[in-house]
Amino acid sequence: MRPLEDVRIISLEQYGAGPFGSMHLAELGAEIIKIEDPAAGGDVGRTIPPYTAGADSLFFQSFNRDKSSITLDVRTAEGQAVFHDLVRTADAVYSNLRGDVPAKLGIRYDDLKEVNPRIVCCSLTGFGMTGPRSEEPGYDYVLQALGGWMSLTGEPGGAPQKTGPSLVDYCGGYVAAISLLGAIHGARRDGVGTDCDLSLYDTAVSLLTYPATWHMTAGYSPARTRHSAHPSLVPFQAFEASDGWLVVGCAKEKFWQRLTVVLERPDLAADPRFATFADRAEHRDELVPELERLFRTRTVADWLAPMYAASIPCAPVRDVAGALTDPHTLERDLIAETDHDAFGRIRSLRSPVRVGPPGDDRAPTRPAPAMGADTDRVLRELGYDDTTITTLRESGALGKD
Repeated sequence: MRPLEDVRIISLEQYGAGPFGSMHLAELGAEIIKIEDPAAGGDVGRTIPPYTAGADSLFFQSFNRDKSSITLDVRTAEGQAVFHDLVRTADAVYSNLRGDVPAKLGIRYDDLKEVNPRIVCCSLTGFGMTGPRSEEPGYDYVLQALGGWMSLTGEPGGAPQKTGPSLVDYCGGYVAAISLLGAIHGARRDGVGTDCDLSLYDTAVSLLTYPATWHMTAGYSPARTRHSAHPSLVPFQAFEASDGWLVVGCAKEKFWQRLTVVLERPDLAADPRFATFADRAEHRDELVPELERLFRTRTVADWLAPMYAASIPCAPVRDVAGALTDPHTLERDLIAETDHDAFGRIRSLRSPVRVGPPGDDRAPTRPAPAMGADTDRVLRELGYDDTTITTLRESGALGKD
């Protein structure tokens, strides 16, 4: 039995951040019932190009494995009644909508506590439910700009850059998953639910971490660094070899001492300018060019072999294909394989969240659902008979056939 098999979450989620967060809980056994608005064509992620097939896409499949889908228009009176019946059976209502929408849809704790006093209402919005930006839509690119990330990413003097993956979205999903679990635990202990007011903006700003502390406390001015160098640890950056790039990280003094041996430059270890972290940071402009000259004299493989042997933190700079085919990726069982009527065999990435001993087999995973695939089943589990379901469908609450 997986650890969350006794958890039911009713989800009004869409696109990336929200579905990403709940997918980790689904893989741990939680029942995630996606409510998809039939009037809007369901989760917008179903239409993200380039790989689409009808009301589905490989983008959608990447974020919605192991979930159920029902079509329901909660803005109608009939749909709201069905929604309340679902809430009575659930631990949480989870959404990632604009900050003012949960109130309009009636999915906050104050709206639902009479229906289920233990319900947890978790809203992951762009900017939260309070503050001057609460009614603005929030997207990863926008939050990376506002949160200061793009000012720190890329080469000095270059154009502002975002991170490759949409990390604000994905980190926001993790924040939501953690908050959901904490609030559900509290509700089961105390018998009283709550709201969880989460935002991508809060996530982005909080991830500034120690540079923000340095700035607010000591007046440090965060800035871009050449070749993705660490702001204070030297050397810790990307270096160009004769046939590619590698990252070398001397995060402890012992690694620096070992690196000078690999470089066959004992004079660097003995040089007082480079004796400590502080010394090397002060003399960065003298040390780094010499290291760059040395690394360009051999191939990536020629450098990695002795550094791995010396346990110096290092890695080749790989492309996506290289990361996905690394033997460690395969050994860690990070690839999910599911069968799909339109796409055939889908290979996507499993959650890194694990519960169980090292090497323990993980539960099988299933593809993301077709829109509304579970509507009748879920309604029958609520006690609805065929006549009631037909009446709901004719009312438009479940969408038009």
